[in-house]
Amino acid sequence: MPELKLLFLQMAVVLLVVRVVSVLFRKAGQPGVVGEMAAGLLLGPSVLGHISPEAMNALFAPGQLGPLYALSQVGLVLFMFLVGLELRPALIRGSARTAILASQASILVPLITGGALAWGLYPRFGGGAGRLPFVLFFGAAMGITAFPVLARILADRKLTNTRVGIFAISCAAVDDLSAWSLLAVITVIAVPDAQGTALPVRFAALLVYVLMMVFPVRSIARRLFPGDELPGLERFRAVLILLLASVWATESLGFHALFGAFLAGVVMPKGGRLEAGLKERVESVTLGLLLPLFFAYTGLRTSVGLLNSVELWLLCALIIVVAVGSKLVVSAAFVRASGMTWRESLAVGVLVNTRGLVELVILNAGLDLRILSPALFSMMVIMALATTLMTAPLIDLVYRPKQAAA
Repeated sequence: MPELKLLFLQMAVVLLVVRVVSVLFRKAGQPGVVGEMAAGLLLGPSVLGHISPEAMNALFAPGQLGPLYALSQVGLVLFMFLVGLELRPALIRGSARTAILASQASILVPLITGGALAWGLYPRFGGGAGRLPFVLFFGAAMGITAFPVLARILADRKLTNTRVGIFAISCAAVDDLSAWSLLAVITVIAVPDAQGTALPVRFAALLVYVLMMVFPVRSIARRLFPGDELPGLERFRAVLILLLASVWATESLGFHALFGAFLAGVVMPKGGRLEAGLKERVESVTLGLLLPLFFAYTGLRTSVGLLNSVELWLLCALIIVVAVGSKLVVSAAFVRASGMTWRESLAVGVLVNTRGLVELVILNAGLDLRILSPALFSMMVIMALATTLMTAPLIDLVYRPKQAAA
């Protein structure tokens, strides 16, 4: 089967490039995931396609990406389950009032400023959806914080249990929960129902689904999956069935499948041996194999060559400035108002400005839903890389670990 042989070659090449680039980025003081994100761009038209179009077409011909796409989507479902699994609703409830206000500001201000920018961009860069879903999606994408990447940066810098770490992780938790909930709403607005179901009915179905997951399903999950027991093979399969059922339900109801995966992780019991066992089982294949395929697929959809004028590059720079200003500056200002020092406040702002992999996930959803045009998608991918790349050097500059320990 030539398709299967090509798939194995694609996977081998992707894993090799990801491994080499991520090692180089770690040596440069960046999280490995940033290198993996960059590796995806190297394999697409932005780099490989520019250097050797023949090599890129031989490896990644447009008509032969179906299996790669399918595997990347499985990886995204598992990754979003892990994001939901790491999310701590109790952390949000137990956070200080200022942390809640800062987190709300760090999602609301990007939504407003990004939405205002998107309003003017829509005639030229709308991907086919209406103006309202375009504006809401762009604003939501501006407000994303990469919760998993942030957690790893905090652990690497030994900041997890500091005031800065607690504020930042609380903001990221609220941001992700708000952004993915908003994505579900945007999907309802942007994607017409095949049966012509009215919007109020579809929103009611979304609300019923969320309430079912948060209350009865969460209670059943606690009974079926005790938090202090390691998940054996049969219990692990049962968790996967719950995950896939949630994904199927959201797709059937007309919401995005990734919202179902995220919510399935949210309702699972937190802490203890169950969570540790689930993460160990899922992370290895997801982070080691499937997500690199997603990075490659994202890179194949990103073409820096589409930014073929000074005007478009200036617009890309403006998007980065708005993204940084609405997250880093606003969050730092709210945290400073709570009485923390400017150094601590800036550190929180730098941390919540991390877009990372979660941004790529939501951007791909926007392209799939035809909300973003390919050119704007490419600009937003550049913004995601830029805001993630700046996190490590800036946090070391404004809040070095030795200063935090002092």
